[in-house]
Amino acid sequence: MNDSTRTVLLVLGVLLAALSVAKLVPAIVDLNSDAQSAHAFLGSAAVTGFVGVTLILMMRGGGRNLTARGAILVTGGSWAVLSVAAAVPLKLAVGDMSWTDALFEATSGMTTTGATVMTNLQDQPAGVLIWRSILQWIGGIGIIVTAMAIWPMLGIGGMQLFRLENSDKSDKALPRAGQIAAAVGIIYLVLTFICFLAYIATDMTPFDAAAHAMTTVATGGFSTHDGSIGAFTDGGSDIVALVFMILSALPFVLYLRAAQGRPDRLWVDPQVRGFLAVAGAAITVLTVWILVHEPPASGQLPAWRLASVNAISIMTGTGYATADFSLWGGGAVGIFFCLMFIGGCAGSTTCSVKIFRYQIAAGAIGRHIERQARPHVVRPVRYGGKALDPDAVRSVMSFFFIFFATWVVAAALLSLIGLDPVTAISGAATSIANVGPGLGPIIGPAGTFKPLPDAAKWVMIVTMLIGRLEVFTMLVLLTPGFWRR
Repeated sequence: MNDSTRTVLLVLGVLLAALSVAKLVPAIVDLNSDAQSAHAFLGSAAVTGFVGVTLILMMRGGGRNLTARGAILVTGGSWAVLSVAAAVPLKLAVGDMSWTDALFEATSGMTTTGATVMTNLQDQPAGVLIWRSILQWIGGIGIIVTAMAIWPMLGIGGMQLFRLENSDKSDKALPRAGQIAAAVGIIYLVLTFICFLAYIATDMTPFDAAAHAMTTVATGGFSTHDGSIGAFTDGGSDIVALVFMILSALPFVLYLRAAQGRPDRLWVDPQVRGFLAVAGAAITVLTVWILVHEPPASGQLPAWRLASVNAISIMTGTGYATADFSLWGGGAVGIFFCLMFIGGCAGSTTCSVKIFRYQIAAGAIGRHIERQARPHVVRPVRYGGKALDPDAVRSVMSFFFIFFATWVVAAALLSLIGLDPVTAISGAATSIANVGPGLGPIIGPAGTFKPLPDAAKWVMIVTMLIGRLEVFTMLVLLTPGFWRR
């Protein structure tokens, strides 16, 4: 066994051991209220912990080198393995849940997608509900660390633009990156705690506040109620969700810069400006649409509030809903569908394409048009005031092609399985973009994914993993050439 493989297995062992500790939380929550659920989490924690500790003991003393191949294995393998481990207690705790549904729910949690197969949430064991939130919280911090420490090294989808400063050019795990990841982890924890206090101030119970704080900052969207965040609007919880969804969509490393005395970095960053501009435009258009059309499904909330919360929720991939916006009319539905493919900033908990790629693609298209008119002019694509390496531009453009090609293939597969066009197209979109709700009466904001056939759920499970791991990571793992020496 080579050094890199030992490192990969060691990391997986550490992650499984940490997940086993996390399983103790729902076990304690249900200890006096639901014996079946508590035993499910305790038993699963014991097995997961045994496997994790065994891997740690067997692989300890190995090297710390992490090659590009190893980084891909760690990234793809960890999300897949942890999703399976997280599904076991769900299957055991919820009596009528199949293994497919359990894996779908766990994968949706780990990838912070927020699509659910569960109904009557308010009647489910409290431990199960808090476990779903914990999964999304773990997935949120995991994706931030991966985006900062691994993807820049691999140059996936233009992420090399966000490589952290370091003088070590080897393949070893970078201490500077590790220090920054640890600091960002503390910021993530603090932001979650502040969000928890804000929810408490809106008269949420401590349990609901804790569950929603974790899924809000992770931009995951799991709720403790079938009505999602819309069930808590009387106290203004949707406004708290709006604020923290926006904060969680910004690059977390910029919060670190702000804490170091550079708050101006938040305002000058092109991603932040682009995100706020697109969000503002979407909110304005949807507000006007609601005021003009007065859709019956808009509820009793002001138009700006409905537009803001639901637009930001879909754009950031959180998936909260305060109304069934699929009934607002074709124009509004079209806007929400487009917002699925926007995302937030790189280095945040959000998903989908992300703002910086649209900005770079726009610059590349502009330069191409300019060269057609003036062939002798050579001008590089610029981003944030700096000239981009052509490889970075090509990486971004390749990402666009692979991302949308994967969406088309997933939609075609779902259609072949028997789903109607709206469900197939939006189901593929919400899976690859890790948004949560789709469109239509089945998987829309007022529905769930439970009625879908198992084959469709398996397609979505794979698609959720592909989308969360920036497409290339999982697709490389699925190619036979990767496994050859």
